[in-house]
Amino acid sequence: MDLILLAVPFFFVLIAVELAADRVRGQRNYTLADSINSLSTGALSTSTGLLTKGLGLLTYALAFEHLALLRLPAQAWWVWLLAFVLYDFCYYWLHRLGHERNVLWAAHSVHHQSEEYNLTTALRQTSSGFIFSWIFYLPLALVGVPPVVFITVASLNLLYQFWVHTRHIAKLGWLEWVLITPSNHRVHHAQNPAYLDRNYGGVFILWDRLFGTYQEEDPAEPVVFGVTTPLASWNPLWANLQFYAQLWHDARRAGNVWDKLRIWFMPTGWRPADVAARYPHGKQDLVLFRKFEVALGRPQQAYVAAQFVVYLALGSYLMGVAERVPTAALVLGWLLMAFGLFVLGTLLENRPWATRLELVRLVASAPALYLAGASGLAVVVPLAWFLLVAYGLLSLWGLGLVRRLALRPQGAEAPAQP
Repeated sequence: MDLILLAVPFFFVLIAVELAADRVRGQRNYTLADSINSLSTGALSTSTGLLTKGLGLLTYALAFEHLALLRLPAQAWWVWLLAFVLYDFCYYWLHRLGHERNVLWAAHSVHHQSEEYNLTTALRQTSSGFIFSWIFYLPLALVGVPPVVFITVASLNLLYQFWVHTRHIAKLGWLEWVLITPSNHRVHHAQNPAYLDRNYGGVFILWDRLFGTYQEEDPAEPVVFGVTTPLASWNPLWANLQFYAQLWHDARRAGNVWDKLRIWFMPTGWRPADVAARYPHGKQDLVLFRKFEVALGRPQQAYVAAQFVVYLALGSYLMGVAERVPTAALVLGWLLMAFGLFVLGTLLENRPWATRLELVRLVASAPALYLAGASGLAVVVPLAWFLLVAYGLLSLWGLGLVRRLALRPQGAEAPAQP
């Protein structure tokens, strides 16, 4: 049973609770642009997963059917407990190698790019992790964990990890010795040299203590969140491509053919000697570290936030109809999501050409009618026409209003009403 879809409303309720806690405690752990960027990468990951999740499930089912050494009974409680623990053990090694090998870090780094740390960070997920992640869970198939048990414990493991992405919960006493907690997961998201590449478990911290990758959070060493090569962008597509692009450029510049190939699978940060000499990467001084920000007026922020809600609705719609619509509809939905979230990223970055691209986005949303009709309900299409036209007109009005407010001189007052 995949529990993630059922949990989505609770995710947003808890995000609202954390925002309220921020206000009560006088903290500022959220910024609009960062939160939208994290949620955008999550929405993109989810829509990508609708097209790619079959890879992991199919390979697992085939391995279980043809290679399993045992057939564990799905109705036995101890099988579920064993599977839950074994899944976290496999996750530990996927997660650890995701930090220790270039090509795996290229996928996983998306989750670490946020320079804030809050519950939206938990939803910040990669769209390319499916390429290699399935390999790490094949041992569960080999020992005979039934696919239904595997899918359920995978969902439970991911759900557990949501709540630890917060700064509002301090250390939890003896639980710090057994479970992944907010404290030791904050360490995992740090870019401080003292904290780098530590605390990989999903549910249990025991693996880190056993294999020497545990690090306690030290009050004398405040956590600086983010990655050592900052994303410096609100673009969810670039977030997924940043480190792949860096590896590609280094591979292309390398003089040795062997270096061009092995760079992808070498330890994270490894670069060919000739490339490192000609194109050195400067090390970031955390004393001088400043979070990435782009000045944006409140009307612009409100416009982007409203448009982002539309994409949350589209993502929810895709998740709800994924089982009964053709693949072409899912591909179209993914394209609409990817392009739309990209455009919203350019608006958050206040690019000079972002408004023109936003007009293109509004026109390009017309193919959403195909998605509406893909469910087979004839009544949906006329309603979709009405909603699409209303959405387009409201968006154009809002965009024009934002432009007028942006051009108004500072301190200018609105004209008096008669």
